[in-house]
Amino acid sequence: MKIVGIVGSTAEKSYNRLLLQYIQREFTDLFDLEILEIDQIPLFNQDNPELATEGPVHTLNRKIRQADGVIIATAEHNHTTPGPLKSALEWLSFTIHPLKNKPVKIIGASYLDQGTSRSQLHLRQILEAPGIDALVMPGQEFLLGNCKEAINANGDLVEPSTVSFLKGSLEKFMKYVESVQPLKDNPVFPEEDLTATKHCDTTIEGVDMTAPDWVEQAAARVGAVEGDTYVKLDRGLLTVDQLNWFLKTIPLELTYADENNQYIYYNRVKPGQDMFASRYEKDVGSPLGAVHPPRAVKNVSWVISQLRSGNMEGVHVHVPIHKENYVVHNYVAIHDEDGKYRGINEHVLDLQPVIEWYLEQTGQKLVKIEEDTTDASTSASMNGAWSHDDKNAVEADAKSGASDAEVADTTPAAIATDEDSSASQS
Repeated sequence: MKIVGIVGSTAEKSYNRLLLQYIQREFTDLFDLEILEIDQIPLFNQDNPELATEGPVHTLNRKIRQADGVIIATAEHNHTTPGPLKSALEWLSFTIHPLKNKPVKIIGASYLDQGTSRSQLHLRQILEAPGIDALVMPGQEFLLGNCKEAINANGDLVEPSTVSFLKGSLEKFMKYVESVQPLKDNPVFPEEDLTATKHCDTTIEGVDMTAPDWVEQAAARVGAVEGDTYVKLDRGLLTVDQLNWFLKTIPLELTYADENNQYIYYNRVKPGQDMFASRYEKDVGSPLGAVHPPRAVKNVSWVISQLRSGNMEGVHVHVPIHKENYVVHNYVAIHDEDGKYRGINEHVLDLQPVIEWYLEQTGQKLVKIEEDTTDASTSASMNGAWSHDDKNAVEADAKSGASDAEVADTTPAAIATDEDSSASQS
């Protein structure tokens, strides 16, 4: 189970951070904990709504959305919740609502013996307010008083009784997380503009996106380097030629669509018609809506909205039209160093050679497990979010691959290829 822990203090030395780090280190048998900081979250200002969908606020938003539950470790300042934590919660309830129906546990550490009791009370009231609507776990308060003495120099809790109580409290929180899953929020996000008309800071102006020689025209427009010219990368230095050679030998079919939903790159590993997901030179530069058939637009828009919003980290679809291969289409959100959404990385992989190599190396073999289920062909557990029955499942387009799967109107939040397909989210 994936839990995020929010440090409710911006102090460089925070006992609440130490408390979360202790939980992260000592209770790995209960859940995986990722610790989130709020020190980069700007002071809430409703005059800048765009800050809720990019940068540090967006990063916090998507981390919470992708978690099964949240633990907030709050300090106490002047008998109440610290200002930075309150400001962060304002952002998370203004135009985005990642905590809606999300199970939350409150803990806290303070220098005095009351252990953030008043701060926790106020925080509970804030989290239950309309606009946040978190599912705060009732009772089971963990109030760590006299934290300077309660936590030693190694960051460990000193008293065994405190450790025991904390473990029991966290075990109950795991049961609470499971019990409220039926209340999980399924947000609806705005439809994506697949015509790429909004433009972004990397859009090359003055070139027709649908021109068959868009790459050449756009390259000339910006003076793009090529050939043996060096490009400084994050951890390396390659010529453009070397970069192309390298990308073409990666055993994946890679595609990049930017934040404006413009299709700007694919690694031409084979002639277009021979790729698992057919790609053609003349299409590069086009808006995504122009390179998908009308019946696929609904699916494409849904995938992008899930990734742009941060509601899902990735979408993974098995496309069974390649009978001799096990081909999986993977869609992953791209973010820059500041957490701003920068587009989608689609990578298509044939897992069959990997599976066969693994079985050969280990001497193992695949054994079919018979299960008494209503849909034995579906290998992923999606809590009902994906459809695989004859009524709602559809066939994939053999030319365009997973992106062309169509979803029936009864299941808008799905990507299905046919009744034997399997999908998973991360």
